[in-house]
Amino acid sequence: MTAEVKICGITAPDAAAAALAAGARWLGFVFYPRSPRAVAPMVAAELVRHLPTTAHAVALFVDPRDDEIEQVIAQVPIDLIQLHGAETPARVAEVRARFLIPVMKAVRIGTAADLTAAAAAEPAADRLLFDARPPRNVAMLPGGNGVPFDWRLLVGHHWSRPWMLAGGLTPETVAEAIAVTGAPAVDVSSGVESRPGHKDPALIRRFMAAVAAAAPSDISSHPAAIPANRQATSSG
Repeated sequence: MTAEVKICGITAPDAAAAALAAGARWLGFVFYPRSPRAVAPMVAAELVRHLPTTAHAVALFVDPRDDEIEQVIAQVPIDLIQLHGAETPARVAEVRARFLIPVMKAVRIGTAADLTAAAAAEPAADRLLFDARPPRNVAMLPGGNGVPFDWRLLVGHHWSRPWMLAGGLTPETVAEAIAVTGAPAVDVSSGVESRPGHKDPALIRRFMAAVAAAAPSDISSHPAAIPANRQATSSG
C-alpha cells in the first residue's frame, strides 16, 4: 500500500493544484506568523473551498490560544488541527474536546528519549506526526527546517494512532525513509520548495513519484481520523 502524502505550507492556488494533481491526500495551511509559509485565514478559506472530498485540509498551529484557533475555524473549513509546538497532552485533549475537530500532535525527535513524549501524547491525539528536533542553540522554526532525524529510532515501535513521518524529506530521501520506518504517511514542506514558502510543482511531482515507487508491502494502515464530511465553517 502506497504511503499517503501531506504537502504542508500551501499558500497559493498553483501549489494546491499541483499537490492535488500529483495525488496528495492532505494539504497543510500554516497559521504561525513567524513561518515563511504563513497564510491568512481568508486566503486559506478560498484554497480549501476548491478541495475535492478526497483531500483533507490541515490547519497548523504552534502553541495557539483558543481565540487564535477560533479565528481560523470561523473562516476555514478544516478537517484536522495540527499542534506543532510544546503543547502538553492535556492541552491536546483540551483542544480536541473544545473544537470537536480531530487533532494531530507533532512530536520532535532527536534521540530515543523523545519517543516518551510520543507515548504520552498518543492517548490525547487522533494522530501523531514525527518531526526532527531542531539543533540546540540554532534559531529555527518549530518545523519546515529541512532537517531530518535518525529514522531508525522509529523501528520496532508500534502506535495505536495513525502517524506521519516528517523532517527534511525530499524526492531523493523519501523512499528510503519509508523503507526504514514503514511510515503509512509522510509530510513534506521545504523539500518541495524552490525557496522558502514557494512550492515547486516539478518537485511535488518528483516527491509523489518517489513515494509511489517506495510502497513497501509492510506499511501499516489506519483509517483516517477525520469526519466523513469536511468540518462545516463555524459561525464563530
